Amino acid sequence: MHVALLQMRLRLPSRTLKEKRAIVKSVLARARNRFNVACTESRLHDQPGDAELAFVTVADSTTRSRHLLQELELWLLSERPDLEVTDVQVEEL
Repeated sequence: MHVALLQMRLRLPSRTLKEKRAIVKSVLARARNRFNVACTESRLHDQPGDAELAFVTVADSTTRSRHLLQELELWLLSERPDLEVTDVQVEEL
């Protein structure tokens, strides 16, 4: 079993924490449903214009786990062009 972690730092088009929460909740719920990953907002909870999201997957091979996280990243970029990705980190745990 191989565990992989994708951390993405995003710039959001939100001015309030309420707007941010709506965007983050939507992205996380859709990622869970589409890719069957565990995900959360890992940092920057009190900054309305920024978010750091973490996605974790478990797969039978390193290649499969990395491929799934790459698909997730590409999906997010195409699904939400209003979000600017400022940093991406992938780790194998």
